[in-house]
Amino acid sequence: MENKRKPEADVDRIFLDRWSPRAFDPTPLSDDSVKSLFEAAKWSPSCSNEQPWMFLYAVTKKDLAVFLDLLVDGNKVWAKNAPMLVFLFARRRFAAEGKPNDWAKFDCGAAWMSLAIQARKLGLYTHGMAGFHADKVCGTLGVPGDEFDSVCAIAVGRIGDREALPERLKAREEPNGRNPLAETVFEGRYKSR
Repeated sequence: MENKRKPEADVDRIFLDRWSPRAFDPTPLSDDSVKSLFEAAKWSPSCSNEQPWMFLYAVTKKDLAVFLDLLVDGNKVWAKNAPMLVFLFARRRFAAEGKPNDWAKFDCGAAWMSLAIQARKLGLYTHGMAGFHADKVCGTLGVPGDEFDSVCAIAVGRIGDREALPERLKAREEPNGRNPLAETVFEGRYKSR
């Protein structure tokens, strides 16, 4: 599939090549690839170097079934083929002081992006999902809900056959565009459009 994304400024091609497919090849990932993804996330920046993220992942058939069951039906239909599913959690409080960490989810976003970029470096793709049962994730996976917030679910794997997707998803199975910089970036004060 041809990637028709065109940047407005010089940027490394990996940012254009990172997109969120739904067609995944179920071939298992190597242990080295899995470790590499989380190593990249580990080096993400965070407020006071708290590193408030926690990743739980599934690669075995048994664990994948549990993780898949936590997704909404619209995501289950395609994520069932991903060889790895992940849930990302944010620690609610600073470890040292116990004060609320209002930046934890922001820091988790940096860790997720690092994982996504490392996936592309390895020839893999990721698809982040907000469509999961947040009310069930902590209890099902044994995560203390008073200490962590569930942030997102992530499917990881190699590109699969888009023809295996339901008809309604096939047309969406390509890198999409982005808003122009002029709509999201302003020098100095905000300027209405």
